[in-house]
Amino acid sequence: MSLGGASERSVPATKIEITVSCRNLLDLDTFSKSDPMVVLYTQSRASQEWREFGRTEVIDNTLNPDFVRKFVLDYFFEEKQNLRFDVYNVDSKTNISKPTPSSSGAQPTLLVPLLLPECPACAPYSLFLFLLGCHCWDLQKDFLGQAFLALGEVIGGQGSRVERTLTGVPGKKCGTILLTAEELSNCRDIATMQLCANKLDKKDFFGKSDPFLVFYRSNEDGTFTICHKTEVVKNTLNPVWQPFSIPVRALCNGDYDRTVKIDVYDWDRDGSHDFIGEFTTSYRELSKAQNQFTVYEVLNPRKKCKKKKYVNSGTVTLLSFSVDSEFTFVDYIKGGTQLNFTVAIDFTASNGNPLQPTSLHYMSPYQLSAYAMALKAVGEIIQDYDSDKLFPAYGFGAKLPPEGRISHQFPLNNNDEDPNCAGIEGVLESYFQSLRTVQLYGPTYFAPVINQVARAAAKISDGSQYYVLLIITDGVISDMTQTKEAIVSASSLPMSIIIVGVGPAMFEAMEELDGDDVRVSSRGRYAERDIVQFVPFRDYVDRSGNQVLSMARLAKDVLAEIPEQLLSYMRTRDIQPRPPPPANPSPIPAPEQP
Repeated sequence: MSLGGASERSVPATKIEITVSCRNLLDLDTFSKSDPMVVLYTQSRASQEWREFGRTEVIDNTLNPDFVRKFVLDYFFEEKQNLRFDVYNVDSKTNISKPTPSSSGAQPTLLVPLLLPECPACAPYSLFLFLLGCHCWDLQKDFLGQAFLALGEVIGGQGSRVERTLTGVPGKKCGTILLTAEELSNCRDIATMQLCANKLDKKDFFGKSDPFLVFYRSNEDGTFTICHKTEVVKNTLNPVWQPFSIPVRALCNGDYDRTVKIDVYDWDRDGSHDFIGEFTTSYRELSKAQNQFTVYEVLNPRKKCKKKKYVNSGTVTLLSFSVDSEFTFVDYIKGGTQLNFTVAIDFTASNGNPLQPTSLHYMSPYQLSAYAMALKAVGEIIQDYDSDKLFPAYGFGAKLPPEGRISHQFPLNNNDEDPNCAGIEGVLESYFQSLRTVQLYGPTYFAPVINQVARAAAKISDGSQYYVLLIITDGVISDMTQTKEAIVSASSLPMSIIIVGVGPAMFEAMEELDGDDVRVSSRGRYAERDIVQFVPFRDYVDRSGNQVLSMARLAKDVLAEIPEQLLSYMRTRDIQPRPPPPANPSPIPAPEQP
């Protein structure tokens, strides 16, 4: 993604990866530490407006976060590329919307819905906001500070590293933000590895340890940059971590002898994770595990100095290591992979009577409902990657005429033999028709429609087809156990699931299904891949009521993970993209006869 707003740009000199850390942040949580997140804005050259570029992950209970998620920017040597880093405390019990850009650089606003029953402040923003759940907006509650600087300042800093004081909270010391820049190599290899540990130190008083690993790559000045964290394995001194993949450039940036440091920690809920020990290696040494196990001693320098008989704090074994070339999403699309899009819409009674303006399904003659907007936003992008433009569309949680049978998977076009609708407009037409004929009822079951798409996906595993299921819902799921089992089973198939939440619910269960932090599991079996992306639609609503802008924001975020999810499936099945079909040359006109 380029950083400016001009229509014509010179070719970027290179791509720069920015790593972000913070120190001594404000503590806004009463019973724990802050849960920080950093949002990066870039400034348009043409309009001087600030536009959101990306966000780090949220790290719980810490005032000194080291973020794993990086920002990768195009670097133009000849331009001044202004950056703004805003730091927020994210309360896990609230849903955080997009921060509002500011052209002046003044303190930004992060919209935090308090979900009050009545809200006069929202009145100017029409029926549309009301349908999504009337909110009162606390504009400053979670802001921790900000810093302004140019990309060139980071690159030109000593060791391409700068530290800036955070400002923006009057009368408070906001701490500092540390930024490190590194040019990305053109290496496209992906390393996949699995590790286990044996006899780690016991750190928990009432149990064993909850170990996880943190990987760091070394920098030229001897410092280290975080590049990966494993999942936490609970209550064991002999953990076996899930296999994971990491770009080789993230691990060593193409320098196979660069030091890689791996720290072993015991996870604590309050964020004060206990250090167990560390060891170092290199990409070249790791790659030897392609032919043999490699065992590393985990050493704790403090213990080693204090105890004469100290041997180690356990061992870590590299069980497997493999390297594959990194193909891109575009490589597969060019090779003919089709995206098959399926829609499932919540028809439960909690959405409200569709004939009433307060209903989330209300068919206003003036604007689309939240359901219709979510469907249109996602579908109009995905349909470009599906050649036949025929989309199966289902509803769930309704009573069907004439006998009033409750269905958790009925075709919106009322055709059990062929649930396909022609294009997104056809899906919308069938959706509106169903609202006129079925009775909204309940409960909310996801598993039937997930299993339906999974059965179709299981029939084609050669990489020629990839399935995307969009579920739009308003609330609490009623078959959580069955849904988890369905997701775990589907995670081995060429399939992704997008869940869009509409209305004022808190959606804690949906967050659990989105396995970004903790992989979904069922009956002791973990999902093979993270295939679920959940977003609450209210986070993307434009406050002026601009539906086009709201849909664009939603589509950008919910579809962002699809390329990587498709790639993760292809990698696990060792499926390479087919060569692009030969282009049909334009016919050469016959020469004119004299």
